Amino acid sequence: MNLLKEKVKVVIFGTDTAAGKSFDLILITAIVTSVLIVMLDSVASYSQQFGEIFNYLEWSFTILFTVEYLLRIYCIRRAGSYIFSFFGLVDLLALIPTYLELILPGASVLIVIRILRVLRVFRILKLVQFMGEADLLIKAMTASRRKIFVFLFFVINLVIILGSIMYLIEGESSGFDSIPRSIYWAIVTLTTVGYGDISPVTNLGQFIAAAIMIMGYVIIAVPTGIVATEMRFSNRRRKTICIVCGDKNQRLKAKFCDECGAKISKEKSQ
Repeated sequence: MNLLKEKVKVVIFGTDTAAGKSFDLILITAIVTSVLIVMLDSVASYSQQFGEIFNYLEWSFTILFTVEYLLRIYCIRRAGSYIFSFFGLVDLLALIPTYLELILPGASVLIVIRILRVLRVFRILKLVQFMGEADLLIKAMTASRRKIFVFLFFVINLVIILGSIMYLIEGESSGFDSIPRSIYWAIVTLTTVGYGDISPVTNLGQFIAAAIMIMGYVIIAVPTGIVATEMRFSNRRRKTICIVCGDKNQRLKAKFCDECGAKISKEKSQ
C-alpha cells in the first residue's frame, strides 16, 4: 500500500520525473481545454450548436479532475494541509459547480466558477515561485494599509471638494446638475479616464479640469511609491513556500515540508 502511494506521489508531484512530466502535460492540456470549453459555452451561438458536446466534454474533465483531486489527498501524508491550502480550495471550487448542476437546476450560473481551473496551471508549471512574489506584494500592501487608507481618505475629500466647486461654477446647463454627479466627474477626471459624458464649458471650469488632470498623474504615483517601499522591506523577510500544500512557514533551508512532508526544491525558496 505504501509502495503504491509512493508511486502515485511520484507521478502527481514528481515534476522532475518522466512520469511526472507526462502527467503535468496531460493535466495542462485538460485544464486549458476545459477553460476554453467554459468560455465557448458562454457564446449563445456555440452553446446552441455544440451544447451537448460541451456537456459531455465537461463531465469527462470533471471526472478526470475529481480522480486527480482524490489521488492528491490519498498520497499526501497530511491531507488537511492540501485540502485547506489555496490550490486545494481552488481544485475543490472548480469541481463543485458541475456536481451542483445535477442537484440544483439553477446552479448552472455557477458553472463560470470552473474558470478557476486556469489558476492550477501556476502550480503545474512550477510557477509557485511567482506566487511567492504575489505573496510579497500582498504583505507589502498589508503593511502599508494605514498609509494607503490615509491617502484614500485625502483623495475622497479632494474629489468631494472639487466636485462641489465644479457644481457651483458650471451648474446644470453644463451637465453638472447635482453634487454627486459633479463628484463622479471629478473622480473620472482625477483618474485621467475622461469619459467625456460631462465636460466644463466655462474658462474657469476648464482651467480647474486641466489642474485636476495634472494632479491625477501625481496622485497615481503616491500609492505606487508607498507599496514599493514596503516591498523593499518585506523582501528581507521572505520564507520558503511548499508548492504541494502552500504552507508559507517553512524553514529557509528546509528540504522537506514540515506540514505535508513533500520535497522542497531550492528554486522554491523565497
